[in-house]
Parts: sequence; structure tokens; C-alpha cells
Amino acid sequence: MIQADATDALFDMARTHRFFTDQPVGEDLLLRLYDLVKFAPTESNFCPMRLTFVTSKDGFDRVIEAAAPGNKDKIRSAPVVVIVAHDLEFNQNIPQLAPHMDAEAFAKNPANVLATKAVHNTWMQAGYLIIAARALGLDCGPMVGFDAEKINTLFYENSTWRASMLINLGYGVGGDQIRARGYRLSFDEACEMK
Repeated sequence: MIQADATDALFDMARTHRFFTDQPVGEDLLLRLYDLVKFAPTESNFCPMRLTFVTSKDGFDRVIEAAAPGNKDKIRSAPVVVIVAHDLEFNQNIPQLAPHMDAEAFAKNPANVLATKAVHNTWMQAGYLIIAARALGLDCGPMVGFDAEKINTLFYENSTWRASMLINLGYGVGGDQIRARGYRLSFDEACEMK
């Protein structure tokens, strides 16, 4: 069991950040981040999440072009914005990732079934990404307020990747830039035991 200070950093005290300091996030830290995330479990080890770490001015300009108005300044303030995407052809990697499966038979699933598996597992992996980023001392600002089709056109036009969400990464600005923690449902409101 991990210590209470670790659970504080990952959950109890961690907050969603809307704005960030200008402290850079090094490429070595992003590599370490992915190296942590890749080991988290997914359905049959499908691992459909794909990440685009945007750090260049041109990349930021394109993400901001697709962002909802209320998210543009948040994105501008972050040293890194991650486009979390899902690969519609994730099943191409099944022979390596899930050799216990019949990859050819699995590929015969309808396209909508494969796409649903890609999306669901990518959202699960995105949660791991946030936890791993917090474990490495980074703050996160996840968002879905953007035009996914525009992101797909600007970044993935000739690709099987499709945008699922954006996550700003960096070192968050505290103080009045952090909203009061919102209400969370109690165990009795959100859970049942049978």
C-alpha cells in the first residue's frame, strides 16, 4: 500500500489546473510519463491510446484554432498540451500486444465495435495518464471543449488516429486560479453493495 502523502498527491489534494506557470516541461519527463502509462491495464492489452505532445508554437496555434473559446487562454498558458487520441486500427498491434488472441478473427468485428473499444480503452488510459503525470509532479488540465474534427484535420488527416480529449500539462498556478473543490457524491449516493 502506498503512503498517504502519495494518495494526497494523486487524489486527495490534487486539483484540475486551468492555468500554468512558464516553467518548461522537458522531453525527458514526457518520455518518462509515457513509460509509466504504457504499463497500465486495458482490455486484453489493446492499448489504443495515441498521444501527440504539442510543444511548438505552430502546434499550439493549431490546437487553439480548434479549442472552444473558454479553453484558448488555458491552452496558451500551458507548456505542453497533449492530444489524447485513439487509433481506429489499434487491432493491427494485437499480434504483439495480445498474442493469446486470434487477431484475424478479432479484426472481423464491425468497424463500430472496434471504434467503441478504441474509445473506451483510450478514456481509461487517459485517466492513467493524469495519475502518472501527477505522480511525476505535473499538474493537469483535461478538457473536451474543442472541435475534434478540426483537430483530426489539422493533426491526423492521413492517419487512423482520432482525437478524444486534450490535457494541458505543466506546473499549475495556485491561489485564486484554483476553484473551490466541487461536491463529490458520497459512497451511499454513488455505490451499492449486493
